[in-house]
Amino acid sequence: MLMMNTDGALQILLREGGVSASTYKVIVTGPFNSGKTAFVSTISDIDVVTTEKKITTEDRGIKSETTVAMDYGRVEIDGRILHLSGTPGQTRFNFMWDILAREMDAFIVLVDSTDRPSFPDAAELISLFSSFHSVPYLVAANKSDLPGATLDEVRRGTNAGPDVTVMPCIATQKSSVRRVLLQVIELIEARR
Repeated sequence: MLMMNTDGALQILLREGGVSASTYKVIVTGPFNSGKTAFVSTISDIDVVTTEKKITTEDRGIKSETTVAMDYGRVEIDGRILHLSGTPGQTRFNFMWDILAREMDAFIVLVDSTDRPSFPDAAELISLFSSFHSVPYLVAANKSDLPGATLDEVRRGTNAGPDVTVMPCIATQKSSVRRVLLQVIELIEARR
């Protein structure tokens, strides 16, 4: 069944045997080049909608394309449907952050755990997204398989308190992304 909510956004209600499936909107945010597009693409059950464009700034030496609006994917995990929206990482596209955060049930801050200079940017994103809505979140330390990656450094650098889950992640490995999303589901459902 399809329904329109008051702000016109399309909501999909899936019914199996007359019971609604749990559906959650999860934002995947993080600094530039932290692996957000890879995270969403690795786990999505559908072809990911991306808005990748060629980089025309000094960042083009780091990678050739960047997200300018969002990445959208959807995955079903243990009977729950997660709508994943990856945000742009560059601040010049920050107008999208508030738009994507509307009606979110949780957010993930993805951090390149080998890029310490990006940790303060991640801390700012935690503060910003926490100010939009009071929803659960966690920090996923991407590239945790690489030398020099430590969860303690990520926790300290992002100012994540002791009550915030900081967990390892490899955004290109489906099992790793799935573990992160299972933790997000647990955080969401613990608040309900």
